[in-house]
Amino acid sequence: MRIGPPPDAVPYKRTPSFTEENVPAGLLADHDTKEGTWGLIVVEKGQLRYIVDDLRRPRSERILTPDTDPGVVEPTVRHRVAPLGVVRFHVEFLRIPT
Repeated sequence: MRIGPPPDAVPYKRTPSFTEENVPAGLLADHDTKEGTWGLIVVEKGQLRYIVDDLRRPRSERILTPDTDPGVVEPTVRHRVAPLGVVRFHVEFLRIPT
């Protein structure tokens, strides 16, 4: 089963593009999004390891590239990223309108 944002979720925020040199430390450590907030990790260049490490989910790792689907961040699920060499990526945040 593929997990993704609900079909009625809409983008409301986008981070700037980050590189291996300026990725915020918070993204490299375990963190989560708030309830109701989904994220899409979009790699523009290079490779990024996306790790889901939450007790409510099986631990998983995926290598994201410009040719793969974005990494899907579920609300409140702990995750982190790790650059694999030269990389450029951003995160799009989505939620269901109220």
